[in-house]
Amino acid sequence: MTRKVLSNEAFLVIFALTNYIMKKRLLYLPFALSALITIGCNNTITQSSTAFTKENSIERKVDSLLKLMTLEEKIGQMNQYNGFWDVTGPAPKDGTAAKKYDHIKKGWVGSMLNVIGVKDVKALQKIAVEDTRLHIPLLFGYDVVHGYQTISPIPLAESASWDLEAIQKSAAIAAEETASVGVNWTFAPMVDITRDARWGRVMEGAGEDPYLGSKIAYARVKGFQGDYYTTKTILACTKHFAAYGFAESGRDYNTVNIGKSMLYNEILPPFKATVDAGVGSFMNSFNEIDGIPSTGSAFLQRQILKGEWNFNGFVVTDWGSMGEMVAHGYAKDGKQAAELAANAGSDMDMESYLYVDHLADLVREGKVKEAYIDDAARRILRVKFQMGLFENPYKYCDEAREKATLGKPEFQDGVLDMAKKSIVLLKNQNDLLPLKKSGLKIAVIGALANDKSSPLGSWRAAGKDGTAISVLEGLQKYSGNQIVYEKGADVAIGTPVFGTETKINKTDKSGFDKAVLAAKNADVVIMVLGEIGFQTGEGRSRTDINLPGVQQELLETVFKANPNVVLVLQNGRPLTIPWAGANIPAIVEAWQLGTQSGNAIAQVLYGDYNPSGKLPMSFPRNVAQLPIYYNHKNTGRPNDGGESVFWSHYGDEKNSPLYSFGYGLSYSKFEYSNLKLSADSFSGDGKITVSVDLKNSGKVLGKEVVQMYIRDLFGSLTRPVRELKGFELITLQPNETKTVSFQIDRKTIEFYTANNKWEAETGDFKVFVGGNSDANLESNFQYK
Repeated sequence: MTRKVLSNEAFLVIFALTNYIMKKRLLYLPFALSALITIGCNNTITQSSTAFTKENSIERKVDSLLKLMTLEEKIGQMNQYNGFWDVTGPAPKDGTAAKKYDHIKKGWVGSMLNVIGVKDVKALQKIAVEDTRLHIPLLFGYDVVHGYQTISPIPLAESASWDLEAIQKSAAIAAEETASVGVNWTFAPMVDITRDARWGRVMEGAGEDPYLGSKIAYARVKGFQGDYYTTKTILACTKHFAAYGFAESGRDYNTVNIGKSMLYNEILPPFKATVDAGVGSFMNSFNEIDGIPSTGSAFLQRQILKGEWNFNGFVVTDWGSMGEMVAHGYAKDGKQAAELAANAGSDMDMESYLYVDHLADLVREGKVKEAYIDDAARRILRVKFQMGLFENPYKYCDEAREKATLGKPEFQDGVLDMAKKSIVLLKNQNDLLPLKKSGLKIAVIGALANDKSSPLGSWRAAGKDGTAISVLEGLQKYSGNQIVYEKGADVAIGTPVFGTETKINKTDKSGFDKAVLAAKNADVVIMVLGEIGFQTGEGRSRTDINLPGVQQELLETVFKANPNVVLVLQNGRPLTIPWAGANIPAIVEAWQLGTQSGNAIAQVLYGDYNPSGKLPMSFPRNVAQLPIYYNHKNTGRPNDGGESVFWSHYGDEKNSPLYSFGYGLSYSKFEYSNLKLSADSFSGDGKITVSVDLKNSGKVLGKEVVQMYIRDLFGSLTRPVRELKGFELITLQPNETKTVSFQIDRKTIEFYTANNKWEAETGDFKVFVGGNSDANLESNFQYK
């Protein structure tokens, strides 16, 4: 079988004719292209079906288009502007808006961001494809991190589910809703590994572990992009490349100092996983590594990403990060910043204006190779062809679809399911939970219990303030108990606003007395405490990660009045809650769960959903322990069990976290036993099967996340005390037992060695299986 494919010459002729037709307004573009493609098929080359691929066809079209483009038009593809004026009104006459408008008409803009809604997107796309010389469509980007209008749990919360299928579905919901409003590119997923809860952007990632983070990163890309681009999928963007989550002191935008082993073994794996998933774009990061800002790092962008990993998408800078290389002290001025970024492999400039202002001159001066410009433009054009935007620039612009898609009931069902799976039960002394559904008088205390905005989190996209289901509303849907609500105290002063510091109430306790009275008259007290939605996210680092303001005092005061307290935490990062951990009988980590937050929490508290979440980040006992993480190194002086002080420890606090990575309880009880290995050694391409028996010894159906960890006892580089290498979600009926198996092969034990490559080294290993990173069922094996 053979297929006819347009030759480069035919494509060039067709493109030229199309340009003429568009200039004369003779035909509407899609019809013109369709007719001309038919004509062009008379001038074809024949290939066998085995050799023919869509990729080859796209590459030829990109080559042909590049031949038609001026240097300025190629650079234009590398330029991204923020939305700026009422695009459906008259053209702007002066100022920055007029400049941007003029650049779009000249074909000097490749992408817009923060332009949302079919009407506005279509208006700008029309200028790009009907008023420019080459009619190249725009990409439209927006920060859709965990939902567009229907908001899912924050990514850190979703990661607590360990449910890859649910996480992928959540991203797919966000993609479909986003695509319906004309936006075709999201700046997500964020895959930065982080170990420091002071950093505000922990809420946006998957936590501290590279293995779990890699699995989740892959799932999120598949959710956003699918296997191919449709009107329900959008371009994903892996960020922030790289090591942004290792900012010193957890202070956003701060310097990063790491070694090569940490970079390759801990930080890069989730980024590589997204390349394996087919992600179409990357975003570099604000930070520097080893003295070089990421935007200007050829090591990261050209050597690793485009070289070692063969990534064929494009790299966009973070907002203004190109210009910030001047503030870093790495570039003398904006022109040199553009030179450094282009030579390093940054393909698109987000809102620095530096490529469009300086890059053509830099090429003519011989400071930037035109081949680099061609490569960057090629990458961007390739993605646009892959997305079908040349075939139909208005692919995402359907007002009827927009109206029918936003807030669909099935989206609400999907984010509710995700929210329930994200909840982690941290403590349940004397089985205080689940609550009885009748006969109780319940006091609900805390400003967050009646907060309908904070559950939407910091990156709430087009989510509207006041649209989340509050905890109070969720509880009130259960009519069998008497509920009394008292605020107790405000968390914030005034209404928190995105982009400004949240002012915290540190003095007003005027509502304490009413809260205490309500607690004294109640059988059970539900206290909803934690962080305002805008206390985490970009620029939201904190040195104090206790309960903000007067909430800790409120908690202790109410506990004295009635110790039968269920503490529901709503927060975007791990908090330090040692007093609560020691005193409060039941603690539920409910994060910021999105639109359906209150319904999810109520269903868990009443037992209609059995919690199964596991922590993706360790909870410290004290902020001074940070960064804290389970997969630390052993050091040369671990605890020897003696009374000497000369070992790696604190004199006033334990080394361990309050709640470990992978930890989470259930209303079921799970027992692990009978750990077996199919062999005590393997070599080459062999493998070992690890099996363990899991029993639900509780009284209700339950789901457990069975986790396998491995320790490499010695190597060419020092190795962590244990590393997550596998997990399975297992659902069991009461008294049911199931054997759960994992495979260990060479890939399982590979790491980036002192030989500067990924390989498995021979040696001795331990394997641990259990319900968290402190799993104590263990065995040994060798790799020979």
